[in-house]
Amino acid sequence: MNAIAVNNLGVYYRTVEALRNINLSVLSGRVTGVFGPNGAGKSTLVKAMLGLIPTNMGTVQYNARPLQASLDRVAYVPQRTQIDWTYPATVWDVVMMGRVRKTGWFRRFSGVSRRHASEALARVEMEAYKNRPIGQLSGGQQQRVFLARSLAQEADILFFDEPFVGVDQKTEDIIFQIFHELASIGKIVLVVNHDLGESIANFDDLILLNKELVAAGKRQNVLQEENLYRAYGSKVSFFSDRC
Repeated sequence: MNAIAVNNLGVYYRTVEALRNINLSVLSGRVTGVFGPNGAGKSTLVKAMLGLIPTNMGTVQYNARPLQASLDRVAYVPQRTQIDWTYPATVWDVVMMGRVRKTGWFRRFSGVSRRHASEALARVEMEAYKNRPIGQLSGGQQQRVFLARSLAQEADILFFDEPFVGVDQKTEDIIFQIFHELASIGKIVLVVNHDLGESIANFDDLILLNKELVAAGKRQNVLQEENLYRAYGSKVSFFSDRC
């Protein structure tokens, strides 16, 4: 089983400790959610794992090698607030960006790349919007397009930061369905989320943070009252009918 191993990871923003001594594994074949209160370090964890921000200690390895040595196998979708939606790109342009690494800069896209992009758009039910400027889409449609870009990339490791913010129920259902399809063929799927509602039942494993690791593992084991209290500092209600 492929896995990402995070060992003794620590992050400081100037003099503020953002993450402390994080030790965990993210397994392939599982949809893993990262949860915790605002300011808990969820996005910071993802960025530190990818080397997008400096760490002051620790290692992140994928199959016993530094994860940063395998970034060609990673697809990362940041929070929507970090994307310039005024950039003059169409849906097709965005999805084809997922083929650049395999094609090479300034080289013509092959028929194979165009087929992968078309299939990815169809998979997220956005093929009818192929020529639409990305800035003219709804939040849910934009998230589906960036998911299509990740699919076109044919990555083995997929990181998504708050993909369900501002999306409609149809989009959420499509995204979770694809996440589970990807996991079923051995991909690593890591998703930052904040909702302790019904959607939490769609995750196989959870990582519960509050600057340090509170708990990690199977959803049912993490969602214990004592763990939630440690993370959120008070009694927390969450959807539990299927958890």
